[in-house]
Amino acid sequence: MEAFDSALAAIDDFVWGVPLMVLILFGGLLLTLRLKGLQFSQLGRALRYMFSNEKNGPGEVSSFGALCTALSATIGTGNIVGVATAIVAGGPGALFWMWLAALFGMATKYSEGLLAVKYRTVRKDNHVLGGPFYYIERGMGRNWRWLAKLFAFFGMCVGLFGIGTFTQVNSISSAITGFFDPTQSATVTLFGIDYSWATVVGSLLLAVLVGMVLIGGLRRIASVSERIIPTMVVIYLVLSIVLIGANITALPAAFVTIVQSAFGFQAAAGGMLGAIIIAMQKGIARGIFSNEAGLGSAPIAAAAARTNEPVRQGLISMTGTFLDTIVVCSMTGLAIVITGAYQVPGLEGAAVTTAAFQSGLPFIDGGVVAFIMMLCLALFGFTTILGWDYYGERCLEYFSNGSMKAVMAYRWLYIAAVFIGPYMTVSAVWTIADIFNACMAIPNMIALIALSGIVVKETKSYFERLKAANGIEEDMAPRPDDSADWKSLPADDDDSEPMGGMTDRELEPTM
Repeated sequence: MEAFDSALAAIDDFVWGVPLMVLILFGGLLLTLRLKGLQFSQLGRALRYMFSNEKNGPGEVSSFGALCTALSATIGTGNIVGVATAIVAGGPGALFWMWLAALFGMATKYSEGLLAVKYRTVRKDNHVLGGPFYYIERGMGRNWRWLAKLFAFFGMCVGLFGIGTFTQVNSISSAITGFFDPTQSATVTLFGIDYSWATVVGSLLLAVLVGMVLIGGLRRIASVSERIIPTMVVIYLVLSIVLIGANITALPAAFVTIVQSAFGFQAAAGGMLGAIIIAMQKGIARGIFSNEAGLGSAPIAAAAARTNEPVRQGLISMTGTFLDTIVVCSMTGLAIVITGAYQVPGLEGAAVTTAAFQSGLPFIDGGVVAFIMMLCLALFGFTTILGWDYYGERCLEYFSNGSMKAVMAYRWLYIAAVFIGPYMTVSAVWTIADIFNACMAIPNMIALIALSGIVVKETKSYFERLKAANGIEEDMAPRPDDSADWKSLPADDDDSEPMGGMTDRELEPTM
């Protein structure tokens, strides 16, 4: 097992090397510049759009439902466990690079949501299929279909072996076992290893609950997510704000520590550059794991939104990165740095975050804090499992040219992966997730950079029409009709033309 972990670590270091980090940051910076900082200037509008759904428009769920489906996959164990593992491995500076990647990532997420709606397929039965595989194939052209297939393949793997199952279930079971059987006094031997009965029962119960929801499809996933996500985010944020308020005098020093660590000022002589690279690697990797900006997963959910305006859904989509990283991950990271929990020997994963809240909230019984943390982790992880099954199924639907038998087989494999997730090591599951994330991000970032001109053009058209209507959406002129309406074409149509009927000239900057 040690050799296996070492091999995974070597692959992880390779795929998450400097080139990929530069690609992701460059893509986010390019889109930020070409969109003139839209993620900052239009954040207020985007937050308002979250709660005002369009009355008419093709799609399967409301815009808010699509956002909650995306948030169900993003706000999960990455916010609690992922931040902790990043800070433990890369130092407090990892949080700084997580913030920076998120700020640029908001422009990335906006572009993903916009392109997903623009190039999606809406069939006669109102079934929607969209995401990077379609904006790669239909935006970049049929010659790039191999890249779309590659994205879809890695998307299936991320769901089945990465973010969707192993990391979530492993973290949930660790939290459950740590609360109900911390000394592992009641164990059973499986696969030659002793496991707590809390782990076994918890994984079985989780697999059953996941199966019950997944059988209901997207609408049930969205319905469950709309109920769980807002409630748990509020509970977690209230607990975090109380912790920070109770330790407010330590907050300035925590920010200093984060910045110093980010730029290697706390490293030993000669180790500054290495410290910076490690902090960047862990911060960006875990940040993408958490908010998924650049990964290409969220646009799969965004494509299902009932809307006629790609830009509108793009704005809603980018709020997911803001809420996930700038808000929720920041709370976790500051709690860990303020209390110094990342420096406690022997702690890893959820135990680091739990220790931080127990230490930072001494006036609340430690058992109560541990229970709340376990509940947050379990429910966040549960909704992430649901969201990533939807992503994986949509990737497989595209990859298999619409084979629903393959989708059903994937669904049962997914439920099985949920059951076996707790029996893998923490380091292994997170490393596997990082590797598949990187493989999924590469084709998506290539497409976003290539199609940035389309994003700019759609954005300019939307705000010109909004201005002409004096800011009243209902009075806006309809979107200009592209010469080829992809949304009316079947998913397996082979007569599609590159750039959605647009010429290469139209890719030139327009803003």
